[in-house]
Amino acid sequence: MDRRREHRGDGGAAGGEVPHPAILSVGTALPPHRVGTDELASAVRRLWGRRHFNADRVDELHRALQVGTRHLALPLAEYPGLHSFARANDAWTRVAVELGEEAVARALARAGLVPRDVDHVFFVTVTGISTPTVDARLVSRLGLRPDVRRTPIFGLGCVAGAAGLCRAADWLRAYPRGVAVLLSVELCSLTLQREDLSVAAVIAAGLFGDGAAAAVVVGGARAAGAGPGIASTGAVFYPGTERLMGWDVVDTGLKVVLSPEVPRFARERIAPDVLAFLARHGLAPGDVRHFLVHTGGPKVLTAFEESLALPEGALARSWRSLRAVGNLSSASVLFVLGDLLEEGAAGPGDVGLLVAMGPGFCAEMALLRW
Repeated sequence: MDRRREHRGDGGAAGGEVPHPAILSVGTALPPHRVGTDELASAVRRLWGRRHFNADRVDELHRALQVGTRHLALPLAEYPGLHSFARANDAWTRVAVELGEEAVARALARAGLVPRDVDHVFFVTVTGISTPTVDARLVSRLGLRPDVRRTPIFGLGCVAGAAGLCRAADWLRAYPRGVAVLLSVELCSLTLQREDLSVAAVIAAGLFGDGAAAAVVVGGARAAGAGPGIASTGAVFYPGTERLMGWDVVDTGLKVVLSPEVPRFARERIAPDVLAFLARHGLAPGDVRHFLVHTGGPKVLTAFEESLALPEGALARSWRSLRAVGNLSSASVLFVLGDLLEEGAAGPGDVGLLVAMGPGFCAEMALLRW
């Protein structure tokens, strides 16, 4: 069975073709606690002390990640007090609601809409849990309608920013007059496990940051003159790769699973599927003006550039985002998309490709047309 699934989105309604769902805006929010690489590396060394056989390599490993700064959910001094999953998750819920509210409000304002215009909220995260979910906690805080539909999605990890856009587009093809909001909140710092002495834990501490992003997407009947249309979406799942990336759930919370094989996998397996996705639309990488790629780390971005033979600067926005805020898991690709929309660098006829990867192991892609 072919593992690829694609929604081209070129169906029409009675009486004529309906335009593609379109992205109106992106709003982002970062916690105020900003730290540089050296300060964070020093804090990590103090946390692990002499027990960690990789402690002497923290500076080296963190600098290789090329993350200049990142934002943290809490002040740095409060992290040693997170002795249990309960404490860390309580902090996650509180900060996730605060940042989520800020990101959605900002996205709606940029779209010229108000909360009561929203018909469906898609919420994605992989760094904490709550019931009611964060999207439910935002209904009253934001003033969303009581009949708003909600789809919280947990566990897709870094791929969820792309997957969430694709799921919103799927829903809007059925409701072409609808308004959907995708919200991603990831507070990666709250998952740090002080007893995890692996190289993967050191890398995760230096690579991942905290933040939230929201995208406003409208159905085709409301898309005239809007932002980029989501012309087609694609998904690829790679069987037998469940240990490539994810979490082990331990007594103290979520322990990172991060294989060093991810960059090689991006180069050898995902890049050919990206090429195939484009080819099904009669496109090649040279036809794509805007590449919006998840900021998975320097080795992952380099693997994309080289395997797709991209020209210099094609992933400049992804590299800038990585250096400025780190890998924000599912929110990362939305930050990159938001930078493009904010710059106003795209125009009629432009083609964009949005790509992210995540646990499974899997990839999701969206073809954007202005």
